[in-house]
Amino acid sequence: MSAFVDLQVKSWDKLRDIKIEILPDEKHTEKQFLLVLLLNNQHSDIFSALCEDLVQQVAHVTRETELIKQLLLRLEKWRLLFEKMGQQGLSEEAQRALYGELYFLRKFLQNIPKPDYCINSWKGAEKSVQDFQFADWAVEIKTTHGKNQQKLHISSERQLDISLVPRIFLIHYSLEVRQNHGETLNSIVDNLLKMLSGNPSAHNVFRLKLLEAGYFDIHRPLYNNTGYSIRQENIYRITDDFPKITEAQIPSGVGDVRYSLIVSANEDWTLDEKLLFQNLKED
Repeated sequence: MSAFVDLQVKSWDKLRDIKIEILPDEKHTEKQFLLVLLLNNQHSDIFSALCEDLVQQVAHVTRETELIKQLLLRLEKWRLLFEKMGQQGLSEEAQRALYGELYFLRKFLQNIPKPDYCINSWKGAEKSVQDFQFADWAVEIKTTHGKNQQKLHISSERQLDISLVPRIFLIHYSLEVRQNHGETLNSIVDNLLKMLSGNPSAHNVFRLKLLEAGYFDIHRPLYNNTGYSIRQENIYRITDDFPKITEAQIPSGVGDVRYSLIVSANEDWTLDEKLLFQNLKED
């Protein structure tokens, strides 16, 4: 490995829980070892996921330059995750959003029992344009609660743009949020992990995506008491005449478009759940 790698791993020096070192290979002096050490056993679950992820990313790489590139990309990604872990858990809004995505993911798995397909389509943890994506479809999940149950916030002009993805579905979950009542975030995570226990690949990818979403076991006590119930569920098929703002409608020089949809004004575009999952079946 090159000196470039040595420079890159120095960015981990500030972290207390992980240590990365470059060591010489005494038998092959032209080569080096990359040593990844866990310094805090409290984070063994995250470290396990990190190691599995690193191995998966480079297992089939044959060229050393490409291997180094992939290692650095993954290590940088994980460095950012470890920094995020030092924060005080997910915000209330982020908890609700994650619950909504996981609630849909569970339904997805129940209706289309192909774990790898379902889990790999979940992109919300990666902050993609839509929460679930595949080649020719996308699903965006919106959760509301309290006084703003009837207003959906659309975060960009691309989110509902069917010129980019031919089939887009918008799902709205109106949540009842109460202390010590309903399903907790921890409960739905545990339920999904159990559902995926028979598929090691999907199980591991799901664990990685939870970490990317900012859900860490160390923060579980923060989520023990807040429960969620679905008050109302709406599914919309986005069509040309669905009320929306798209990229083609925006004048040159305008960006960062955000807008709101009123739920009651969109009833003409509702779709039942059976038809939704028929559209999401893998070809």
